[in-house]
Amino acid sequence: MTRFLWLIAALCLGMSAEAQTTVKRLYPKEDKTETSEKQKKSREERRAEKIVQEQLDSINHVRAVKALEDLDFVLEADRLIFKRGTSAFVSSITNFVALKNDKATVQVAPFNSISGQNGVGGVTVEGTASNIQLKTDKKGTSIFSMSVMGKGISAMVVITLPKGSNNASVTVNPNFNSNRITLNGVLIPGEESKVFQGVAF
Repeated sequence: MTRFLWLIAALCLGMSAEAQTTVKRLYPKEDKTETSEKQKKSREERRAEKIVQEQLDSINHVRAVKALEDLDFVLEADRLIFKRGTSAFVSSITNFVALKNDKATVQVAPFNSISGQNGVGGVTVEGTASNIQLKTDKKGTSIFSMSVMGKGISAMVVITLPKGSNNASVTVNPNFNSNRITLNGVLIPGEESKVFQGVAF
């Protein structure tokens, strides 16, 4: 009987020991020289990519300023900001401000549908631009302003283009109400734009 109890006790201890066993996965150490070389290469690649991106941004900025000077541009917007600060992400294909010589077009289509006055989920207005000015501040920011008058619009339109990029914002300030709206996006030459214009007001 004593031997049987000892056998039971030994089995229980064995099971307990097995239950407490932990397994730790081990990996061979990487060669420190190889890791250092990989990290160095990664840093160099990131630095090179940053330089290329800065050069591209600079070229895009110069082209955007030239488009403003030529009065032939489109600001394709992917974000709308309303007067109380609320914002919405939108399609840059149907939300834009454009100028060709003295013909200005403002299209806002936040609903991305076939509804709305213009058939693309919003409103499209056209007008004649006047009092056009372009100035550059001390920080290199280009500020373009114009008055736009037409059947469905009477507003001051101001475009702000920071130095070193073609990312810009345009604020439309109606003359007869406070329904100000700002569109953020990229400013490109008119010939490069692929926006879709709805039916004008």
